Amino acid sequence: MKKNILIFAFLLTTSLVTKGQSTTTKLEQAVIAFVNQEKFTGTVLVAKNGKIILHKGYGLKNAETKAPNTINTIYQIASIAKQFTAAVILKLQEKGKLSVQDKLSKYYPDYPNGDKITIHHLLSHTSGIYNYTDNKEFMSSDQSKPVTLDFMIRQFIDKPLAFEPGTKFSYSNSGYTLLGYIIEKITGQPYSKVLETMILKPLRLKKSGYDYNLLNDTNKSIGYNQYGVGNYKPTSNVHPSILCTTGALYSTTIDL
Repeated sequence: MKKNILIFAFLLTTSLVTKGQSTTTKLEQAVIAFVNQEKFTGTVLVAKNGKIILHKGYGLKNAETKAPNTINTIYQIASIAKQFTAAVILKLQEKGKLSVQDKLSKYYPDYPNGDKITIHHLLSHTSGIYNYTDNKEFMSSDQSKPVTLDFMIRQFIDKPLAFEPGTKFSYSNSGYTLLGYIIEKITGQPYSKVLETMILKPLRLKKSGYDYNLLNDTNKSIGYNQYGVGNYKPTSNVHPSILCTTGALYSTTIDL
């Protein structure tokens, strides 16, 4: 959400063909090149044809304690959370609770241009809805306190559409905030509870969850801002109610 240099995890799938040097060796050399330039710290998992060929932690998960990253390090996954939100929407469609072709106005009658915007538009970033993270004033404000979904929607509801829904692509956190509103309205439950019962528990994702601030685990990583070579400071705290369906999840490479 904030434009910080964050520790994060990669899950990659590759179909590399090797000659001489092994694929794993080539991959590790490529990663180490970024690590040595202080352009990457985290955990890498690479699979080829369903088989893991590289799974290793690089750098530190905590600069103060010098604790290294491992294959079990837990990271805030930021906007990868949107894939989980999209999965919840599609599970609700499977259950007959909604259709991705439904208009936004069906769930939010007073939303401007709600008759033009579908759930599919929200999912695919083609709604034209203003992206609230483009608001510099909001992004520079204190985001450590809890807020409601209604508060977050008020950050963009009165902004004009950037384009006619379905005609262009423009990344929008706001669209996924509205998906959270729809999920909670249909289920009558908080997004975090729906996520747990529909995705995390059935798939046994034991190291994934909602609200990093409450996580108590020795594998938890710390995110940092970088201010020059070797100069890092912990990132500011963002309350999960602000990130919500757009980025409030954490996970590991194994779970992903």
